Amino acid sequence: MKVLFVLTSHDKLGDTGKKTGFWVEEFANPYYTLLDKGAEITLATPKGGAAPIDPSSDSPDAATKDTERFNNDEVAKNKIANTKVLADMNADDFDAVFYPGGHGPLWDLANDANSVALIENFNNQNKPIAFVCHAPAALLKVKNKEGYPLVEGKKVTGFSNSEETTVGLSAIVPILVEDMLIEHGGFYSNLEDWAPYAIQDGNLITGQNPASSELVAEKLLASLS
Repeated sequence: MKVLFVLTSHDKLGDTGKKTGFWVEEFANPYYTLLDKGAEITLATPKGGAAPIDPSSDSPDAATKDTERFNNDEVAKNKIANTKVLADMNADDFDAVFYPGGHGPLWDLANDANSVALIENFNNQNKPIAFVCHAPAALLKVKNKEGYPLVEGKKVTGFSNSEETTVGLSAIVPILVEDMLIEHGGFYSNLEDWAPYAIQDGNLITGQNPASSELVAEKLLASLS
């Protein structure tokens, strides 16, 4: 069971002067869920090297048992500090791909040609492709075999407009995940803000927010079993 995790390289939160990156919980829970079942996990980012952690996700109020495990896991932290270059990754070498969220992907992975090609290759091989929170933004330019948006006609979720408004970033982000998924023909649904919610349609798995990372991981694991 070989799984590729694709994380953001982007660490600037628009013009706010604040930092962003990937959300620790959205990486940590799926990472340990799969690792504990024997998965071999490779981490990659557009630039390679260190993947930036969103400082907000590393705060005490965002802590979970999995983020605490990560903070004490030198092996995992070393992997985050030394990710592989996304352009060097090949879908043929893995059984599935997973994208953690955080605001970073809205700026880089949404428009990254290597990421787009990679997701299309995984999808064309009917391998599981999983995304949580802001990570479905990486589907912005992804097409299916017929050349239509991959999410067209698919049941999907992702960070809701309401949640983005609540965190005060609706005017800062370049993409509103909910709007993008709907505009590209996805059948978007969500629960109330911060409720755990994940949905699977064929090989596509999406989760609404940080609390949904465990549900996404469980669906991904089931798809690999």
